[in-house]
Amino acid sequence: MTLRDIAQRLGLEIVVDAGGLDREVSGGFSGDLLSNVLAAARPGTLWITIQRHVNVVGVAQVASLSGILLSGSERPAPGVIAKAEEMGVPMLLAPDAAFELAGRLYRVLVPDET
Repeated sequence: MTLRDIAQRLGLEIVVDAGGLDREVSGGFSGDLLSNVLAAARPGTLWITIQRHVNVVGVAQVASLSGILLSGSERPAPGVIAKAEEMGVPMLLAPDAAFELAGRLYRVLVPDET
């Protein structure tokens, strides 16, 4: 399933397209400790986080993640958005808590097991 499909099905706001909404998403990863994301998130996963600083963009790129899904309604700063656009990292936003988003994402990606 692509980021675009997930955004549509879950009603997510697209903050940064970066030409990457047609990337395939192989799973999800939820976490806010950047070193843990680098160590444990698999390439192609959609990262759910509350973090809003510029370092999340670099982590997503280095870890080859499909994109970043920001939980909570706070928008990232313009500089973070600009960095995501520059580095080609799609960024989505939802007002829901990370726990809720993870469950919804799981149901979309693994529909037969819910």
